Amino acid sequence: MMITLAKAAMFAAASSGVSGTNSGQGVYNYWLVIILMMTGLYLVLSRANMVKTVIGLNLFQAGVILFYVCMGRVAGGTAPIIAQGSDWAYSNPLPHVLMLTAIVVGVATTALALSLVVRINEDYGTIEEDVINEKEAAS
Repeated sequence: MMITLAKAAMFAAASSGVSGTNSGQGVYNYWLVIILMMTGLYLVLSRANMVKTVIGLNLFQAGVILFYVCMGRVAGGTAPIIAQGSDWAYSNPLPHVLMLTAIVVGVATTALALSLVVRINEDYGTIEEDVINEKEAAS
């Protein structure tokens, strides 16, 4: 998965007009995407604490949103207001609009997940998955 994200980052950097001599410029945001996504994935897979799992999901989602916003950028692009006889490059607003929707859905999902964690804590007295599994097996 890491190699696939790195390839996507390099493709995005190449398609955004980054030349061979300035290959380090314009790629830092894609490395940030990779770091956010891998940190979120690590938190989701390695932690038994439910709150840390929700935080990991949020980090992963932030990485995906940042990736889409970075991919929607056009080098030298302007706002998509078309004038008569203009020959400019326009940025596509669709990825940004979709990510605004994803942010709203993500906030709602996080609120629901945290409310479920609170309810689980009320019933079991803990938010650690291992302890909950032991209590379920004992009963």
